[in-house]
Amino acid sequence: MVDVEPERFEEYVAAALDRLPPELGRLMSNVAVTVDHDGGRPGLLGLYQGIPLTRRTTAYGGVLPDRITLYRRAITARCDTEDEVADQVRRTLVHEVGHHFGIGDRRLRELGW
Repeated sequence: MVDVEPERFEEYVAAALDRLPPELGRLMSNVAVTVDHDGGRPGLLGLYQGIPLTRRTTAYGGVLPDRITLYRRAITARCDTEDEVADQVRRTLVHEVGHHFGIGDRRLRELGW
């Protein structure tokens, strides 16, 4: 485990967001990315909550943003260096963004995420 201060962890999250391909970023809609510094279920590194883009209909509207949450303690517990933390943040974020686009866990694993 490596101890990463909350502010530094959030910098890793911002960097991971900046590294998303611009064409994906433009397609993301009504989604917020947050960090939970203390909680999360055991073994859970990130969580997508919301209505995936593939399931939204013309009736979609007036709803709170979808949310992608990254769990700082869970991620840092798996890592031995800050470089590993940055990589795991990126991998977790991409995985959760995949859910926003309607990609299931099985397919994400097949794709290496």
